[in-house]
Amino acid sequence: MTGARPLRIGLVCPYSFDTPGGVQNHVLGLARHLRDAGHQPYVLAPGEPARALRAVDRDHFTTAGTAIPVRYNGSVARVNFGPLSAARVRRWLTSHDFDLLHIHEPITPSIAVLALWAADVPVVTTFHTATPRSRTMQLAGRSLRAAIEKITAGIAVSESARSVVVQHLGKDAVVIPNGFTLADFPGASPATGRWRGGGQPRLVFLGRLDEPRKGLDLLLDAAPAIRSRYPGVDIVVAGQGSRSLPPWCRSVGTVTDEEKSVLLAGADVFVAPHRERESFGIVLLEAMASGAAVVASDLPPFADLIGHPADGPSRGELFPTGDAAALAAAVLRTLDRPDPARTERARLTAQRYDWSVVGAAVRSVYSAALAVAGPAGIEAVS
Repeated sequence: MTGARPLRIGLVCPYSFDTPGGVQNHVLGLARHLRDAGHQPYVLAPGEPARALRAVDRDHFTTAGTAIPVRYNGSVARVNFGPLSAARVRRWLTSHDFDLLHIHEPITPSIAVLALWAADVPVVTTFHTATPRSRTMQLAGRSLRAAIEKITAGIAVSESARSVVVQHLGKDAVVIPNGFTLADFPGASPATGRWRGGGQPRLVFLGRLDEPRKGLDLLLDAAPAIRSRYPGVDIVVAGQGSRSLPPWCRSVGTVTDEEKSVLLAGADVFVAPHRERESFGIVLLEAMASGAAVVASDLPPFADLIGHPADGPSRGELFPTGDAAALAAAVLRTLDRPDPARTERARLTAQRYDWSVVGAAVRSVYSAALAVAGPAGIEAVS
């Protein structure tokens, strides 16, 4: 940053910070990276700023107001929209005089699309969704053409997400994965016994309990076979939502970032039994960085992180999506034959997704988007 002009960058997140989520975490991580790189990130999102203040100063976060829950992409998205939200977006844009606007999920019916409509500076967008049959994307490709043409440069968090952008919006996007802060997941000290979590093996699931696409029911279906060989196995479920769980399954509810780090550091196996609509897999990386063995469904984004069998030594175990018996078998193989070399490969892979790497790639996209501003704009993000 020596000699470079700090940029004023507006980051728009459509989803409320009142509820944890992957897009929210990504926006906050990017904001922290930009701040540490000497830039001035400003975040606009629904909800209260408490979680955002770790990444930006209080006067760099603006709430877009209260969000309402709507069904979106097989989940519940908390967003806001309408004339009052539009006025807040316009006021935020006018008052900050941004060099560049970075809008996440730009065609979500929310402040994201409102910001895209109102933008009058170069716009970078990040697409997080991998839903090939998305009605929202199909409609956007037809009805939001003028707004979509405002996008100066697009980012997709995976090839799956990029394919959706190309298919429905007729735009291309460079693939830059989600980032995370590697130092937040140092893992545990070497275990003195066989198991990292104590006297019995520990399996960890992290995700919304009441969203079928997260696959908790699949883990519960696989559990009897796992427990038949390891009767004392500690199955820990963390995440929002409520549902009835068997007595041998331990629920710890919603966890903070710090509690998540501790939980993953004590996991022998992290299980990701997701069924569909996953565009990346940041929680897999967090588990890999923590030293937990990973067992995951073979969704394309997960397979990209774990490694395809034909590509050489893997970084975890994959099983056919939706197959409870195969999930149980993969967990048992992992528990029966711990593989320290595979765990180390996983940890090394996770390092490539640290914000020091991912953030630099995002800033390269900013540089390309600002090329229309002349040499000063390009120099500012170098």
